[in-house]
Amino acid sequence: MDHSKQLGEQSVGKLLWKFSIPAIVGMLVNALYNIIDRIFVGRGVGLLGISATTIAFPVSIIIMAFGMLIGIGAAATVSIRLGQKKKEEAEKILGNAFTMLVIISILVTVLGLIFEEPLLIIFGASEEVLPLAKEFVTIILIGVLLQNIGFGLNNIIRSEGNPKIAMLTMLIGAILNTIFNPIFIFGLDLGIRGSALATIVSQTVCSAWVLSYFMGKKSVLKLRIKNLKLDLHIIKQIVAIGMSPFLMQIVASGISITFNKDLKMYGGDTAIAAFGIINSVVMLILMPIFGINQGSQPIIGYNYGAGNFDRVKKALKLAILAATTVSTLGFVIVELFPRVIISVFSSNNADLINIGSSGIRIFLLMMPIVGFQIVSANYFQAINKAKIAIFLSLSRQVIILLPLLLILPNFLKLTGVWVSGATADLLASIVTAAFLFKELRHLGEASQAMEQKLGSI
Repeated sequence: MDHSKQLGEQSVGKLLWKFSIPAIVGMLVNALYNIIDRIFVGRGVGLLGISATTIAFPVSIIIMAFGMLIGIGAAATVSIRLGQKKKEEAEKILGNAFTMLVIISILVTVLGLIFEEPLLIIFGASEEVLPLAKEFVTIILIGVLLQNIGFGLNNIIRSEGNPKIAMLTMLIGAILNTIFNPIFIFGLDLGIRGSALATIVSQTVCSAWVLSYFMGKKSVLKLRIKNLKLDLHIIKQIVAIGMSPFLMQIVASGISITFNKDLKMYGGDTAIAAFGIINSVVMLILMPIFGINQGSQPIIGYNYGAGNFDRVKKALKLAILAATTVSTLGFVIVELFPRVIISVFSSNNADLINIGSSGIRIFLLMMPIVGFQIVSANYFQAINKAKIAIFLSLSRQVIILLPLLLILPNFLKLTGVWVSGATADLLASIVTAAFLFKELRHLGEASQAMEQKLGSI
């Protein structure tokens, strides 16, 4: 059954709903089990445990970055090829993506284990936190390949028009992780190692699930041995599109390191732990927006490839509206109940609650406009305008946020760290709006030109 045909024929609103809801459910559950991870670590290991996972967060971001480089790059390319009715080329992209994920994952594991301790020290680990961070990161690094196959290829499942299977992949991982966490941390008394092990075991099952899908009868595209041989042209296509989210993640890792250093200087391990909690809450709000992105990407990519520009614009507008609704709702909840939110992770540490509740309200001040910025930047990625997507992705993190982090804490100390995030959100949204307005104007001109061409036939 060719699921991809619906992308060019069904109502855009129904398609966005159909594709986004499974992705949102999967991403939400994914965020929830990360939050549950921190809750279990906070309750089972304590404040230093939360600090250790926060220090280790850049490592997880880097691992995810490589999965996104291949997975999202391949997914966007597959959507366009299916829109152009080039199924064989789409299958070659799938095969090459698998091989690239294997090679890159092995390299990340080897290099990560070699430079593990110096990296964690650079990331801001104190003498008290370093041993716990090493225990956690070592297990995560050993399981990179087992994580990235499922994470990377799951994007292609959605791109070929099967969002429910993609959602099931994420649900399987999330549910298993939630089950294994208390068993490994408390039942087997593995402490912070139990949290890492729960992640790897659950992601291994996800990878097996994804591989079985592409080797079974339900998939439009098949994982074939003949397509595993790397093709330089396909590699360039995947990397060109995937470079935007990859760089965004790599820069996010660097920004996370900068955050940790400022937090360590002005608030110590308590402030680092608070930032870890805030990060978890932010991801809970952003994951539905990422789900909307994932739902809109195949619709936009397919119809852009097919020349259906009116459907492209409609999908974009609906995605922006949905994302803005989510980000505004998250903002309202955080501003009304900051202490309640922080207390869920650690109810008996007054300093952590005070620092965290104050920080989260300032840090998320511009959250209502973040949904627009994320969806709009993703639009350029979906239509294969990689350079613009890269620039917009990096504008907040490098051009805006990094200088703010280097300047504001010198004057405002810990408050300066929180203010930097909100200011960067505002300025990045303004820049993105300027690019999007220009692009939509060009898209309208292209749509009119196509209508005139069809009318003259």
